[in-house]
Amino acid sequence: MEKIPSDTTRQALHPILIVDDDLEIQENLVEILKGADYAPDTAGSAKEALEKIRQGQYKIVLLDYMLPDLNGIETLTELKRISPKSKVIMITAFATIENAVEAIKKGASEYVTKPFRIDELLNLIRQVLEELRFEDGIKKLELDDTLSSLSNGIRRKTIRMLELKKTMRLMEITRALEIEDHTKVVFHLKSLKESGIIEQDEGKFYSLTQAGIKIFECLHILENYLAKE
Repeated sequence: MEKIPSDTTRQALHPILIVDDDLEIQENLVEILKGADYAPDTAGSAKEALEKIRQGQYKIVLLDYMLPDLNGIETLTELKRISPKSKVIMITAFATIENAVEAIKKGASEYVTKPFRIDELLNLIRQVLEELRFEDGIKKLELDDTLSSLSNGIRRKTIRMLELKKTMRLMEITRALEIEDHTKVVFHLKSLKESGIIEQDEGKFYSLTQAGIKIFECLHILENYLAKE
């Protein structure tokens, strides 16, 4: 019988760094993450966070947009330079479409606005961990670099929908993904277009390219492979 990992073992697999100068938020997040079997650590400034990242590997970083020494984008840029494999969820009390898109362009996997719901945050963390697992699977199978862009769950869902529906418009895709901010969807659609996976016709309908259809087939095989691990 396979041994069930203890809470300590599970936490050690998923270290998470909380970067926020608000001590109350730090304490609340630590309590939430420990309750969900993660291993949280904290930093109150960009300088402290970057030093901790240099010393150890954090799979996920919860990064506040406003810090006393550097802003979130500056911190994010340096963080990804030091630890490119770390996944960043940006936390902000001043959410704008421009800030969100800029954060994603600079390497953030997701963002969440204050005040956030506990279930919303934990769901984002699970999604980001899925990205990490997917990327690890790609490396094990030595697949083409194009597939690495599909570690993001939104892009994979979009490909599956387009394979099923054949053609969809932006707002139809946005509603199906249940995402309120359509700009985030536009960003992911642009990435898929640049990878040659989808295309858009004169009527503004998105569809899979021939290469995209082959990618879908590879994606299906890869997900079946990962499900067996």
